[in-house]
Amino acid sequence: MSLAPRARILYVTDLAYPARGRRYGDEDVWLSSRLRADFDLALCHPLDAVALMPGFDAVVVRNSGPVLSYQRAHDDFRARALGSGTRVYNSLTGRGDMAGKQYLVELSAAGHPVIPTVDRREDLGRLPEADRYVLKPKAGADSIGVRIVPAADGLPDLVDRSVLVQPYIDFAYEVSFYFVDHDFQYALHAPDPERRWQLRPYRPTAADLEFARGFIDWNTVEYGIQRVDACRAPDGALLLVELEDLNPYLSLDVLDDRDRAAFVTALTASLRRFLGPVRR
Repeated sequence: MSLAPRARILYVTDLAYPARGRRYGDEDVWLSSRLRADFDLALCHPLDAVALMPGFDAVVVRNSGPVLSYQRAHDDFRARALGSGTRVYNSLTGRGDMAGKQYLVELSAAGHPVIPTVDRREDLGRLPEADRYVLKPKAGADSIGVRIVPAADGLPDLVDRSVLVQPYIDFAYEVSFYFVDHDFQYALHAPDPERRWQLRPYRPTAADLEFARGFIDWNTVEYGIQRVDACRAPDGALLLVELEDLNPYLSLDVLDDRDRAAFVTALTASLRRFLGPVRR
């Protein structure tokens, strides 16, 4: 009796990307080594994904770096994957960072608990008054192109629909909630706002989880890993910073062995559901 065929996964990562405060390569070497227990798996750089993906049952996009550095190749990958029906994990249906940062404007206008955000000069009056404002490129990632501008520096002249404008918030700390599909896995926080990637485990309250789940439910990713990044505002409320649904870094090195194992188990189960029966 022959064994059932194992699914073949193309695992997309930029092992050499110089992320500040994070070690993409270490995380992906470790995680891919665990997934090999259940899948036939090969790692590739994002620029090689289009050429290699026809030989695999699915493409798993992990720490592939900001797509700004290879935007044309990324757009080609999306178009070819959608056109050929290639299965991509995370699902290419996300409305968060996967589609740019316009969702922050839309969520803010709809009254969701996000940092107030606009992208038009005529809407600047919707923002609360602040001494400083943050300008973020809509297509940005990893803090690339972010500027902090004093209110007196002619803010209207800097707004051209390619950037988001937010008030600078003197928040207490940042906290991230990690989900596989729609299932919460763990939370981490950065106690020092000046050290975003010096993280510690965080025990969320019921209200914290309700906040995070609200954005997971709003999004349209059926299969995949999502990270809800938030900040604790001066009034104690959580506000969304971003919904990372393309290639969220997982900070697995912060977890203990039990929680890392639990995450791998959840991810493996999700991939099995996503792939379904493998036939050759």
